[in-house]
Amino acid sequence: MIEVGALRALRAVAALGTLARAADELGFTASAVSQQIKRLERQVGVPVLAPAGRGVVLTPAGRAIVDAAPEVFQALERCAEAAQSASTGLPRGVLRVVAFSTGIRGLLAPAVARLAERHPDLRVDITEQDPDQALHSVDAGTADLALVHDADGLPVAVAPTSTRRHVHTDTGDVVVRHDHPLAHLDRPLTGADLAGHAWVTSPPGTVCHQWFRRLFADAPQAPDVRHLIDDFATQLSLVDSGQVIALIPRLARPPLHDGLRARPLSRPPRREVHAAWRRSADASPAIRAVLAALAEA
Repeated sequence: MIEVGALRALRAVAALGTLARAADELGFTASAVSQQIKRLERQVGVPVLAPAGRGVVLTPAGRAIVDAAPEVFQALERCAEAAQSASTGLPRGVLRVVAFSTGIRGLLAPAVARLAERHPDLRVDITEQDPDQALHSVDAGTADLALVHDADGLPVAVAPTSTRRHVHTDTGDVVVRHDHPLAHLDRPLTGADLAGHAWVTSPPGTVCHQWFRRLFADAPQAPDVRHLIDDFATQLSLVDSGQVIALIPRLARPPLHDGLRARPLSRPPRREVHAAWRRSADASPAIRAVLAALAEA
């Protein structure tokens, strides 16, 4: 196994070009740095440096090692942060979160704001990924926490090495303009109420399109779909034109201005949202803090 000191020495030589300069940077003698490089070459079985004039250059093997080094040092930093968190019980360091887009908008964004106030030493880095990719990232160790939703009513399947916790139930409402006939009904909308209206909805292959089709599963006629739009803000702009109405998940819906109304359904579509993480991190103060913030959504 490559020693951390030898890896740090090679990275310094690569950056500065000579053993002497690397030694000055690291606070060692040139002889000590040379010994570390030789030890590294014995460990990997190939040369990592080659002479070049008065200095040295990386061999292809040396370049490959240096290119991979940042991930190693970042992992070591996370180890140190995790140890400090475990000893103090306080969330700190970097937590890598992967999540679907509307989960970021409706759940993570408010949670991150609360976390910044309560735990200033904790940094949450978020990457948008679909649920399958997010679960793979957690399993592979490239993410610490995933926020995922079920697929077509089926619960998400996590790896045996992961833990899953339910954090939210998302549902959908019909959004109409304030002067639309459905805007003033004082009860949840039924399937009969929805017939005969023009719609904008999400494209096929999306969860929201599945929701939309279920609304009309028992209807004698297919719905009048005028527009297929993936972006919910754009859908709302079209609703605001007064020509169409839309089915919008609550997690995806920004605050509505006074000209729009969200009407509940008598049988609303739902999806369950779960957080997933590796079982080895069950005691992580950072994960516990994020889960607590998500529970307030």
